[in-house]
Amino acid sequence: MANVYLGCPLWAHAPWKGRFFTAKASREEFLPQYARVFGTTEGNATFYGLPAPETVERWAAEAPADFRFCFKFPRVISHEKALVGAEAETKAFFERLAPLGHRLGPFFLQLHESFGADRLTGLERYLDALPQAWTYALEVRAPEFFAEGPAEARLDALLTERGVNRVIFDTRALFASSATDSATLDAKRKKPRVPVRRVATGRCPFVRFVGDPHLETNDPLLQEWARTAARWMAEGRTPYLFTHHPDDHFAPDLARQLHRWLHEASPTRVPPPALWPVESERPPATQLQLF
Repeated sequence: MANVYLGCPLWAHAPWKGRFFTAKASREEFLPQYARVFGTTEGNATFYGLPAPETVERWAAEAPADFRFCFKFPRVISHEKALVGAEAETKAFFERLAPLGHRLGPFFLQLHESFGADRLTGLERYLDALPQAWTYALEVRAPEFFAEGPAEARLDALLTERGVNRVIFDTRALFASSATDSATLDAKRKKPRVPVRRVATGRCPFVRFVGDPHLETNDPLLQEWARTAARWMAEGRTPYLFTHHPDDHFAPDLARQLHRWLHEASPTRVPPPALWPVESERPPATQLQLF
């Protein structure tokens, strides 16, 4: 799917063994098996710290050439320093991940909800200093950027001028959910409840969808995103679509549902979903088959 990338917020999730991964998959097999089904993943772990150089080298060896990692800027840059005086940390971030080369999709910069319009000049300076070789996406959470006023207009213009993609965080299904399990309640406390903006400010619209744990209730919204993605593809854009689940156990299921709707909305561009590794696993031979 060269014109669209679909995936989950992580790839090395041990609880997927036996339901997405093969039952006996080792950790070293997680990425290759994941990449047989999905073309991209969020790299949220880099928000908390940089991976070891040997880890990056291993990812480069394990991931196929058409796979794309979308790593999050470290929090020391986005939250602790709020983009000011973070030149050394930014340089270290890109240098550490550079061995992945063309497997690097849009890097995404998540700003704290306190980062408002009064800091847009600093954001401009920071974005203008970033390496031009890469693609970027920006996630804002300050309420004024969702108020349809001057602050939002200025933000969208700033991003459009630079070809930076505005991250679209869709938590409608999560907050409409009647589920009362601890993972869902915790997600409701942590995830932003902001209006959905179907705006494409760059070539790679970046959508983060957080679903209701009751999977079937997500279909109407997933259908909406499939139609929107099909329109973006027709415009020559390359959407990146990520499906989150409160505890991520069913994130691949949501991604598969979205993939089905994408195939229906754009059958000539998007093939049907692939089999999961566990579904491709040959069943164990019975005693009679041994003779």
